[in-house]
Amino acid sequence: MSKAIVILGTMSSAGKSLIVTGLCRIFARKGIKVAPFKAQNMSNNAAVCKDGGEIGRAQYLQAIACKIEPTVDMNPILLKPEGNSKSQIIIRGKVWNSLNAKDYYKRKRYLWDVVVESLEKLKNEYELIIVEGAGSPVELNLKQNDIVNMAIAKYLDAPTYIVGDIDRGGIFAQLLGTYWLLEEEEKKLVKGFIVNKFRGDINLFKDGVSIIQEKSGVPVIGIVPYITDLILPEEDVATIEDFAKSAVKSADKKIDICVISYPHISNFDDFDAFKMQREVNLRFVRRVEEFGKPDLVILPGSKNTISDLIWIRKTGFEDVLKRYVQNGGKLVGICGGYQMLGKKIHDPQKMESDTETIDGLGFLNTVTVLRTNKTTRQITARMVKDIGSFTDENLEGYEIHLGQTEFLDANHGIFEIIYENQTIKDGAFSEDFKIWGTYIHGIFNNDAFRNSFLKTLGVEISELSYKESLNKNIDKLADVIEENIDVQKIMEDAGIF
Repeated sequence: MSKAIVILGTMSSAGKSLIVTGLCRIFARKGIKVAPFKAQNMSNNAAVCKDGGEIGRAQYLQAIACKIEPTVDMNPILLKPEGNSKSQIIIRGKVWNSLNAKDYYKRKRYLWDVVVESLEKLKNEYELIIVEGAGSPVELNLKQNDIVNMAIAKYLDAPTYIVGDIDRGGIFAQLLGTYWLLEEEEKKLVKGFIVNKFRGDINLFKDGVSIIQEKSGVPVIGIVPYITDLILPEEDVATIEDFAKSAVKSADKKIDICVISYPHISNFDDFDAFKMQREVNLRFVRRVEEFGKPDLVILPGSKNTISDLIWIRKTGFEDVLKRYVQNGGKLVGICGGYQMLGKKIHDPQKMESDTETIDGLGFLNTVTVLRTNKTTRQITARMVKDIGSFTDENLEGYEIHLGQTEFLDANHGIFEIIYENQTIKDGAFSEDFKIWGTYIHGIFNNDAFRNSFLKTLGVEISELSYKESLNKNIDKLADVIEENIDVQKIMEDAGIF
């Protein structure tokens, strides 16, 4: 019979996603067939499963931590904010609707059935399900519509643990306040508290542990230290802004890469491999004053390309980019960023805004038309045009976009995408090859391509395996959690022996 545990947070970004990721790897290393589950996630940083379905990046990473193939049932509902208080609703990996919160909540019965069906599928296949909640479980004005926090814990009758972020302060109010606001039947499911992101000497918090336990009757089962040098895919934009603030250019950082962080940035984990490369200083910038003198500028993916293109103009980045290119700078666009590099973007059905046509940045001779049919698929590609970083190895990645891009001259076809016995040309470039774009997400996770491309910036690069580095970081996270959380108690609570 399948077992389950539930990890809830006192708020968004309390660290529950990483706690779940670490626990997934811990139980996988113990030989338990384990899978992650999050009923409903909200993020524009999606991942694409083998069947082409979208799920939250956190659940994709958690599946990797479990050493299993990610599936849409691990995150059956994904909300992708579009602006104007609306979100695109992804149900079991496919676009279902675009709704505001009020209309979304009216579909609770249908959405709950979706959640339960996916959860039951996982229970039939795995020995242990590790459930992640969302936000706070005690948003009292929204609780009647809950399909992701205590509703799941009660459905599973599963031991539940509440994670608080001590780094933000107010840890007593976070943990005790959350617990006290639960209903009595819900409190019975809470088997422990986890204090997360602790800085300094943990022994200095012994009195704090005693206070929490005395006032709640619930044990503190772990105090997890703040891990400063962990590099794992994130799904919250706030985390990349925190990364940007903390990034320091040291002497061995020989390449400076600037990613324009517009309001609807998506799939920003495309650049995680650069974070791992010791020669690279990766910066996410939101103001022209932060632009500096980069060796490479990247326009990343966007959930609302037209809106973000307008933002680029309003903030002055368009003029900055034009001067940068005139001075010989190198510029790359991925997905939405690729669309922006062209001559025009057409949105005849007004899917992204009321603007039917907008001029692009004009760096590439392409035109993009946004269409209702969304392309989401994992792909294999090969490089057929030498843009100064040629590799004959097959490349892996994924597509996730609405637009179709038309080429207006011969400067296109950097890659051939191989998908279901089809060969599709992808990517366009400038005559001097200093500017190029592609729809392939994850292109820089391919070691041979990334290392070859970075060498075109004039620096010798140390060899790095992205997949090996990713797994080392997951193992490091798991080691820290196993050392600082009472995993044996969790196993006993769940009936795992």
